[in-house]
Amino acid sequence: MPVAHSPTEQHWSQIREGGTLAAMRLVFLIYRIGGRRVFSLIMYPVALYFVLCRSAQRKASLQFLLAHYRCRPEWWQSKPGYRHVLLHFKSFAEVILDKMLGWLDELSTDDFVLTSPEQIDALHEDPRGQLIIGSHFGNLEFCRGFMHRYRSQVINILVYDKHAGNFVKMMQKENDASRLNVFQVDEFDVTTIMQLKDKVDAGEWVFIAGDRVPLSGLERTVEVQFLGEQAPLPIGPYMLAKALECPVKLMFAYRSEAVDNKVLFDVSPLCDKLQINRKTRQQDLQSYAQQFSTKLEEHCLNAPYQWFNFYDFWQPGTSVATPAGNQQEAK
Repeated sequence: MPVAHSPTEQHWSQIREGGTLAAMRLVFLIYRIGGRRVFSLIMYPVALYFVLCRSAQRKASLQFLLAHYRCRPEWWQSKPGYRHVLLHFKSFAEVILDKMLGWLDELSTDDFVLTSPEQIDALHEDPRGQLIIGSHFGNLEFCRGFMHRYRSQVINILVYDKHAGNFVKMMQKENDASRLNVFQVDEFDVTTIMQLKDKVDAGEWVFIAGDRVPLSGLERTVEVQFLGEQAPLPIGPYMLAKALECPVKLMFAYRSEAVDNKVLFDVSPLCDKLQINRKTRQQDLQSYAQQFSTKLEEHCLNAPYQWFNFYDFWQPGTSVATPAGNQQEAK
């Protein structure tokens, strides 16, 4: 049965996500001193703290895990409960470390398993600028780190929260050779689109997340099927793709137990040039968003603990008044 939703649920941008620069530095220090195994053990009490103290995120995690259970019960040994929520939060803590390692290029090619080597080869050989649509599933830094390793590629990441730059600033100090730019955007005005168009025309890439309702609310979304229920997804990535007139790829990277906990790296083409007909605009946008949702669902079904949208994904709140200092990273 679908989960009942309250119309007063918070928009994702109103939910404060744990994690400061000091905490990130501490995470990295623990790893440097004790290695991955010690780090992983220490993350259990950290995850327990979030389970006990963050009720909104705890509820959202369980909601997602139960949705996964209804779609793929054979994946589970028992119906998900708060023990599984604990494992979900611990997985999120592990990803914070992996984000840092991805930035510092401390992952070798042996750490990756490619789902479609031919697609990645084609991407490497394509001199054109690209729009890459990613998500808050897995680890975007794996994507950036892997692609940057093989090509001196300038990558521009669009984020919706000024606090998302904190992590980037810290990592740029550790790796000042990074060719990555971060754009904090609240909406795509003409100036922003023209700047991004210039970058794409110069052969640069633009990364954008396709799985969160925009700050303006549900007005600029379309309904898609995701894990057996209707969910709203933003139309922004596809409107941007139309304006940029460039190839569009879907990209996912995450640690998977199915490949011995290595990083599964998947690139798939959405289109070579996105087309939206004026008469069928809504249907066209919904079709592109559904293709993204279907691919996202495919990976979620294989690795549910890699899902990091800790809010009501199916019926997110539409209120966008965000108290100062109470915003979630959008990256």
